[in-house]
Amino acid sequence: MYAFKGLSPSGKSVSGMKDADSPKTLRQLLRKDGVLVTSFELSKGGKAAKEQNRKKGGLSRDVDLGGLLGGVKKTEIAAFTRQMSTLLKSGIPLAEALGALVEQVTNIRFKTPLSEVRTNVNEGMSLADALAKHPKLFDELFVSMVRAGEIAGNLDEVLTRLADFLENAQKLKSKVQGAMIYPLVMVIVGAGIMAVLMIKVIPEITAMFTSQGKTLPWNTRLLIWSSSFLGKNILWITIGLIISIVLFLKWSRSKDGQPIWHRFVLGLPVLGQLVRTINVGRFARTLGTMLNAGVPMLRSLDTAKQIMGNVILQRAIDDAKKAVSEGESLAQTLKKSGQFPATMIHMVAVGERAGQLEQMLERVATTYEAEVDTKLGRFTALLEPLMLVFMGGAVSFIVFSILQPIMDLGQISGPK
Repeated sequence: MYAFKGLSPSGKSVSGMKDADSPKTLRQLLRKDGVLVTSFELSKGGKAAKEQNRKKGGLSRDVDLGGLLGGVKKTEIAAFTRQMSTLLKSGIPLAEALGALVEQVTNIRFKTPLSEVRTNVNEGMSLADALAKHPKLFDELFVSMVRAGEIAGNLDEVLTRLADFLENAQKLKSKVQGAMIYPLVMVIVGAGIMAVLMIKVIPEITAMFTSQGKTLPWNTRLLIWSSSFLGKNILWITIGLIISIVLFLKWSRSKDGQPIWHRFVLGLPVLGQLVRTINVGRFARTLGTMLNAGVPMLRSLDTAKQIMGNVILQRAIDDAKKAVSEGESLAQTLKKSGQFPATMIHMVAVGERAGQLEQMLERVATTYEAEVDTKLGRFTALLEPLMLVFMGGAVSFIVFSILQPIMDLGQISGPK
């Protein structure tokens, strides 16, 4: 990406940003547009061009949507991968296909590294090595599959599988996030309502009880004390809660705390099954996709392990990798760990015996991804009544604690 200044055919000064492989190519491209280049410089993320546009009052040819969106989305990478596969299947050379895709990308945070990839490919570098220079965009799985596709000569097919994998992974992530939004919103709203009731509403209502000097029921006294304690210490309680959450997150991600927490999560009745199913589906989809692309087993296991978000399951894959390197069956090593469902182990064993492990792993992934929908539904269906019972119980306790003294006062002041 070059930020340039030049003269138009009418002699007016122009400036902007242009994508080119080299300064020579830049001059040729602008000459075709009738622009005579007077100066240029290599642009990092379009910053130089935008600075020139502010000074000259001009408009850049590319819009920096990446700055507004906060980076490159996985959906953009998936779309780029599928489009690249389509162009290669149509017989378009790799460098030309990259050039066509770079031209249509509008997110400058994605356009700039893709331009560098195209330049490296034009200079003779392999596509995998060029992509490996941008690990934040193209992870080890992506690079390994592309490298395998280049070696096997079926890069277009590998990119198609890779696009399918990225899209399926994004769908699964969206499902999980969508299922978690409702409970999280309910917790936040419920906590806010309870805080307002305890700090603002209850003190005003219970003030008349304390002014009469009569002995109040234990539940009313507990309510008044809780309200007073929250009102006086809300700041310290909030600070303590924040510190507790930060310390817990730090502990749960530490070397010693992470295994304990992850093992605890896996042991939970409903949530543990959901976490296990999600991780098994990710592992099977990643391993099957990489093996189908021609990536060696040990490297595929190493990459598939990193996709999983539970350290207990990752350790099981580490043990399986060691056993497989010594000639043992993958199904048997997974069975020994005791962390993987029996159905998956049986399907993997059948795939190994039939010589169709890749296809069987993809079936496993499809099965468990469908099961995730069912378990997510169960999880949210269980959370909703639990939260309603908790909120209803808290509100009932507050109402009863307020009404009981009122009813007692009515009985005392009534006719004998």
